[in-house]
Amino acid sequence: MGRITEDLIRRNAEHNDCIIFSLEELSLHQQEIERLEHIDKWCRDLKILYLQNNLIGKIENVSKLKKLEYLNLALNNIEKIENLEGCEGLTKLDLTVNFIGELSSIKTLQHNIHLKELFLMGNPCADFDGYRQFVVATLQRLKWLDGKEIERSERIQALQNFPVIEQQIREQEKAYCLRRAKDKEEALKNLREEDKNEAEERSYEGQSPFSVETKDHVQALEVQEGECNQKKFKDSEDDFEFWNKPSLFTPESRLETLRHMEKQRKDQEKLSEKKKKVKPPRILITKDGKALNVNDPKLDFSLKDDEKHNQFILDLAVYRYMDTSLIDVDVQPMYVRVTVKGKPFQLVLPAEVKPDSSSAKRSQTTGHLVICMPKAVV
Repeated sequence: MGRITEDLIRRNAEHNDCIIFSLEELSLHQQEIERLEHIDKWCRDLKILYLQNNLIGKIENVSKLKKLEYLNLALNNIEKIENLEGCEGLTKLDLTVNFIGELSSIKTLQHNIHLKELFLMGNPCADFDGYRQFVVATLQRLKWLDGKEIERSERIQALQNFPVIEQQIREQEKAYCLRRAKDKEEALKNLREEDKNEAEERSYEGQSPFSVETKDHVQALEVQEGECNQKKFKDSEDDFEFWNKPSLFTPESRLETLRHMEKQRKDQEKLSEKKKKVKPPRILITKDGKALNVNDPKLDFSLKDDEKHNQFILDLAVYRYMDTSLIDVDVQPMYVRVTVKGKPFQLVLPAEVKPDSSSAKRSQTTGHLVICMPKAVV
């Protein structure tokens, strides 16, 4: 899960030479941020703040942003409007697609005397009967609601019907709060069960009957592949079940979805790590004694047939500044093998050579490894 850090803000302040104290505009959208923090201490000159598409559950720590004019908190997990009284310059507030069910909490915005635009569409409260009339009557300085201009006649009518509408809103709020309490209780129960299942899975994984360190490479690899395939099959079943399970759209379900995706990512990383840990030994010579061409270091090379001196010359482009102690050369009658930082390079020769008469040295101009191998037959 993401957090608001000084480094994160600096990375998003390139337009201001990464200076954060004088920032006037900041965009932190799609960062998986769960808590609104620090910004009111570090960026007090902010006028525009984009925080849409995160996981913020509460409006907080923005009261010192006196110059803030536009705050975008769309697509978050906010359930109540609060703590915005100190944003004296606020003119536009976007809370589209959150989980605001306490519509009466908009009364706190009466302190924001410059607020002209408000977006609440996509919230549970926007489905309440009398929703628009209640907002229009409560926030009498508001000019636009959900992108639609508030007409003078609409406000007069809303004010006339306000006592009745307010009572309706209170009843709908009460019913919504009861439903939310049940949803939270159910979500907490599911989370406990999920944590319990994960703990059991971790305990099972730690009881593997095989020890990779005590088996040869082939057997260890087979065990690893079997475990990985079994894990993949189970994960694919769990994934199918998760995405096809009926679910309410709540702050808890959004967090659960993110946790599921994060778990998938970590499991994939673990599987990749397991595959990396056990690798089959590189086959350089076949069972029937045939040498193979291998270039694990992925180095450029050239093999020259020097007929004048009756020898083969291998030019291997090892890294220019590599320490020679990291290179090992082995010349055999029908092939040459060079191990570079533990990785084998092997080349089958066109004809037999004399290993005892061969020589290897580094080129003083290129740093390449040059191996001279006299032919066995003149």
